Amino acid sequence: MRTNSTRRLLGAVATACVLAIGATACGSSDPATDGGTEKDVASALQKGGKVTVWAWEPTLKKVAADFEKKYPKVDIELVNAGTGDKQYTALQNAIAAGSGAPDVAQIEYYALGQFAIGKSVEDLSGYGAAAYDKTFTPGPWNAVKDDKSVYALPMDSGPMALFYNKKVFDKHGLEIPTTWDEYVEAARTLHKADPKVFITNDTGDAGATTSLIWQAGGRPYKTKDTDVSINFGDAGTKTYTNTWQKLLDEDLVAPISSWSDEWYKGLADGSIATLAIGAWMPANFTSGVSSASGDWRVAPLPQWTKGDTSSAENGGSSLAVPKAAKNKELAYAFIKYATTGAGASARVAEGAFPATKADLESKAFLETPFPYFDGQKANKIFADSAANVGTGWSYLPYQVYANSVFNDTVGKAYVSSTPLGKGLEDWQKKTAKYGSDQGFNVGK
Repeated sequence: MRTNSTRRLLGAVATACVLAIGATACGSSDPATDGGTEKDVASALQKGGKVTVWAWEPTLKKVAADFEKKYPKVDIELVNAGTGDKQYTALQNAIAAGSGAPDVAQIEYYALGQFAIGKSVEDLSGYGAAAYDKTFTPGPWNAVKDDKSVYALPMDSGPMALFYNKKVFDKHGLEIPTTWDEYVEAARTLHKADPKVFITNDTGDAGATTSLIWQAGGRPYKTKDTDVSINFGDAGTKTYTNTWQKLLDEDLVAPISSWSDEWYKGLADGSIATLAIGAWMPANFTSGVSSASGDWRVAPLPQWTKGDTSSAENGGSSLAVPKAAKNKELAYAFIKYATTGAGASARVAEGAFPATKADLESKAFLETPFPYFDGQKANKIFADSAANVGTGWSYLPYQVYANSVFNDTVGKAYVSSTPLGKGLEDWQKKTAKYGSDQGFNVGK
C-alpha cells in the first residue's frame, strides 16, 4: 500500500509538470543540455569524473566495481536513498529544489511515466538508446519508451509464472492447473479436503491485479501526452474479474497480505499452495521460506483460454538519467554498461533476473538448476514467459497515485460484499478524477 508521501510526490509532479507538456515542461529547456550523442559519451569516458547512482538493487555493487576497473578515471558512488516511493519522493524534491539530484536513478516501470511526462528524466535516444529495441524483452522495453523517446534502460524484469507447493498437490492428488478454470477447481478441491489450505492469498494488490488483467488481454490504460483513457470495462478485465470473483465468493483465497509474517508462515507450512508472481520470487523463497526447500516447484502461468501461452510482467525496474544530472554522458555510459553486455551478465550471476534477450537465451542461464526447487531448471519456464508477454500494455502517468488508492476502492471487494468489478469501477472513477484535477484530458 502506498503512503501519504506518494500523494505529495504525485501532486508535485502533476501540478508542476503536466500542463507544460509540449512546451518546456519540467527540467531544462536549454537544447544544449537536452541530450548528448554517442561521441559525447566516448569523450566523457576518456575524461572521467564522478557518477552518483541512487538505487537499492544490490547487484549494482558488482557492476559499479567492474565499471570502475574498466574505466579507472570514473568514480561510481552508489547511494541507497530509500526503496520505491521513498526514493521517488527524495528524487522529486531534489528536482524541485534544483540541486542534489543524482546522475542515475533506479525507477520501477510503473513509476517511470510520471517522471517522463514531467520531463524530469532525459530522453536517451540521442545517446543511441533506441538501437537497443531488439536487446530487451518486449515487456520491459515497452515500459521505458514511447513512440519517439527512450526514457530509461531496463534493468530487470518480472515475467510471471505459477509457483506451487508440489508436496501439497501430491498429497491431494492435484494436477498442475493449465487454465484459470482448472485453477478454480483446484482451489475448491484443496479447501474442501482441508479448510485450512487455500490455493493462494489475496487482500487486494494493485500490481498483482493489473498483471493478471494484462495477461487476460485487458488494456485499461492508454496515454498519449496529456490525453489519458481509463477503462476497466474492457473484455480482458471482465475475463479476470469473472474468474477471480468466484474465488472470493467461495472464500477460496486466504485473507492474508503478501510479505507479512503470516504470509511467509503460510508458504512454509503449505496452507498457501500457489503464487502467481514474477520471476524474481525464487530468492525470496530461499531467504524467507527456507524450511520448505524442496516442496515448491515452478510451472507456466495458467491461461485464460486453453492452449494459449500469454503472460505478463509483474515488477521490475529501470535506470534513468535525471534532467538535473551533472554528468549525463557518464551516467548514460554507466546505465548502458549495467543493463547490457557484461554488466547485465554480472548482475544475472549475482541473482538478478535479466531483461536482456541474450542472457535469457543463453544455455548457462537456461540450464541453471535451482536447489530450492529440487534441482528444477526453472529459468526455462521464466524465459518462455518473458517471450510471451502481451504487447501494448501501458501504465498511467500517475500510476503511483493510482496504486495508493487501490485498497480504498478495489480493496473493498476483499472485506465486504462489494463485487470486484464494482471496486475496479470505483478505482477508475477516483483515478480519472485525480487525473482531470491535475490537468490531464481523461476519457474512457
